[in-house]
Amino acid sequence: MSVENRQGILGHLRELRNRVLWSVIGIALTTAAAFFFADEIIGILKAPAGDIEFVFIEVVEGFATYMKVCFTAGIIAAMPIIMYNLLMFIVPALNTREKKLVFMILPWILLMFFGGIYFGYRYLVPPATQFLLNFGADVATVQPRLGNYVNFVINLLLVIGLVFEMPVVLTFLARIGIISGQWLANKRKIVIVLAFVVSAVITPTPDAINQLIVAGTLIVLYELSIWLAYLVGKKPKAAA
Repeated sequence: MSVENRQGILGHLRELRNRVLWSVIGIALTTAAAFFFADEIIGILKAPAGDIEFVFIEVVEGFATYMKVCFTAGIIAAMPIIMYNLLMFIVPALNTREKKLVFMILPWILLMFFGGIYFGYRYLVPPATQFLLNFGADVATVQPRLGNYVNFVINLLLVIGLVFEMPVVLTFLARIGIISGQWLANKRKIVIVLAFVVSAVITPTPDAINQLIVAGTLIVLYELSIWLAYLVGKKPKAAA
């Protein structure tokens, strides 16, 4: 390996270290701030469950639950910092046009992520939790663990938030010419089948209504991706 290549690799590693460090600092600060609002955040997470009384059955469960809630809230709050540092690490390898596109999609990445979390909390978590907590309540007293419930809700919200990134990612790939709207349209049948498979996996209830909501949302997001890919996709050059 030449000296220039070695120096280039070391430079990239130093840049990666700095970006990771700033992201970790951002997460640490937002996680610390979340501790001041931990009770309110847990109250928001508990709201879809109604009047169910939660319990702790392990010595460290209460502390671990608060830590996970604050850490997850810190990551979500620090998402702008994380995405900015990620893009700043990638940008030097892009050309001028691609750099402009990256900065244009950054707000949409954040908007779709937070929008997905809101959608999951508003339309998916309430029916799912009501079904699971009330199932079998006629034959036994329901006393769910708070830690188990919080893990379930947080994981579900994060998955939905990431799924909502699909239109932004696919539109960006179409804009730089990696995929096209026609290519996405040709995969429509496969995606519809996968949407129902994914909805069955991430939806924790056998209720067909919840699965249809998730699958329908995935299909709508994919159709939106196709439309955006046609709209902003890289146009093929005319033959000479």
